[in-house]
Amino acid sequence: MRTTISLPDPLFENAKRYAEEHRITLSVLVEDALRCRLAEQSTEAPPEFQLVTVRGKLVNPELDLNRTSMLLGLEDEERFLNANARR
Repeated sequence: MRTTISLPDPLFENAKRYAEEHRITLSVLVEDALRCRLAEQSTEAPPEFQLVTVRGKLVNPELDLNRTSMLLGLEDEERFLNANARR
């Protein structure tokens, strides 16, 4: 398949010189570089998930977590009370 790519001039010149020194075409060099880069990417395992936990009482046990509107209302109330307490 033929395609066009844009490269910075210094990178292109370095690649062209490398290909000439190793007696390969620029296409072969680009193909090889892409294969190496893609193979490197696919073997990396995603970082292991770590659950962060904290101690203490963070949530009101009577709070229904399925009712987000209630959560938002409580947050607004708390923010309002804190703002007024500072005045």
